[in-house]
Amino acid sequence: MSIEFLITTLIIVASPGTGVVYTLSCGLSRGARTSVIAAFACTLGILPHLAAAILGLAALLHASALAFQLVKYAGVAYLIYMAWRSLRERGALAVEKRDDRRSSVRIIVDGVVVNLLNPKLSIFFVSFLPQFIAPEEAHPIVAMLELSGVFMALTFVIFAVYGVFAAAMRQHVVTRPAVMAWMRRSFAAAFGLLAVKLATTDR
Repeated sequence: MSIEFLITTLIIVASPGTGVVYTLSCGLSRGARTSVIAAFACTLGILPHLAAAILGLAALLHASALAFQLVKYAGVAYLIYMAWRSLRERGALAVEKRDDRRSSVRIIVDGVVVNLLNPKLSIFFVSFLPQFIAPEEAHPIVAMLELSGVFMALTFVIFAVYGVFAAAMRQHVVTRPAVMAWMRRSFAAAFGLLAVKLATTDR
């Protein structure tokens, strides 16, 4: 495993995206435990893309404009739905004054779906990871699984750090109604902007 792979992966994972925004919102709205669950959920959402890449489905997604558009706009619709829920203070993104343990399933479902409906992740595994597998590699699938494991581990750790940091700030949020309202609007806007970004991306 090369240092170039680790550096590139760190940059990709740490860059703000749907998973980062979702984990931050969970940390601020429900606390550290929920943010770690959200980070785990976003990491789980990578698995279908990895499986698609290994089975060749991602190549089909990349080649088929219709398939790509269908997945892309399903993701756009879900991000808009998340933005609406942020504004409405319902579901996993509702701001609670104490850590709510009852919604773990909802947190996991949302985190998985957020990453699952991002077609760029499948294409990422097809176009990015193979660059770090030597042409003479005897077992390329095994090598890809190893690199993917590192990518997923870094995703979980970095997202969890984001979320726990956000959770540390939540006491300054839940005691101030004006800040809570601003936070809801900010996350709604972030999900909306991510939806626009996804809608305008090409294969």
